Amino acid sequence: MKTRTLHVKPGERRLALVDYLARQLGLSKKKAKALLDRRNVFVNRRRTWMAKHELNPGDVVDVSLEKPVHEPAPSAGGVRVLFEDEDYLVADKSAGLLTESDPSSLEALLRRRSGAQSLRAVHRLDRDTTGCVLFAKHPEARRAAIDLFRDRRVTKIYRAIAAGRWPRKEDRIRSTVDGQEALTDLRRLDANRSASYLEIRILTGRTHQIRRHLSREGHPVAGDKSCPAHVFPDDRLALLPRQMLHAYRLSFPHPRLGNEVRTSAPIPEDFEAALREFGLK
Repeated sequence: MKTRTLHVKPGERRLALVDYLARQLGLSKKKAKALLDRRNVFVNRRRTWMAKHELNPGDVVDVSLEKPVHEPAPSAGGVRVLFEDEDYLVADKSAGLLTESDPSSLEALLRRRSGAQSLRAVHRLDRDTTGCVLFAKHPEARRAAIDLFRDRRVTKIYRAIAAGRWPRKEDRIRSTVDGQEALTDLRRLDANRSASYLEIRILTGRTHQIRRHLSREGHPVAGDKSCPAHVFPDDRLALLPRQMLHAYRLSFPHPRLGNEVRTSAPIPEDFEAALREFGLK
């Protein structure tokens, strides 16, 4: 991760942020605006994306120059498939890719790859969360898989980098999310004052469950754009270009065959780089 820190001078009073970035970084105005759109710019430690934001002398502007995560979607042939049979497919989702409901989503790419227009996602990951996603190839298989999720027979293990030192080696968070019970089990793999490397198992599947639980505990997921910069004890955590959350393992009893399907998605390169950045292993 490469970060530039810029200091606004007296002669730059009331200069628009987009113009300031273009001038200081030698970019076109369009590319400077793209940096703001990716939410990778902070003014006085507050995430700022308004192009016309006026600067004042003494302002400190931090810019993450990491390669953007919202890159063009990969071709259908470039998707890593972790498991496949005539009923199900488990794919390794990349960052910046929607799970479904978009022509360039992972679901759409897999449909083109397989030619199976009935293929549908059984569950979803956030755009910037990577890792294992289960797809069903026909309606009967999807109904059976949804029943497995409902009965908590699907095991979902995540890896995450969280802000600060998680205080306990093992933990359980139990709360209500959107009026429903939410259970999250955690194991601390490594930690220091800046950050913690966690293995997380979610026993329920509430919307943004991991991010919401960790944020409520005062240890938000590193790079979570929904959190203000001041909640991170180390500025570098806020400047990461995406949230460091990875669906590491997915396993389930095959509804038709009865055997246990176990899949694992490799830790992405940018996640590995973040671990090195914060001295975690």
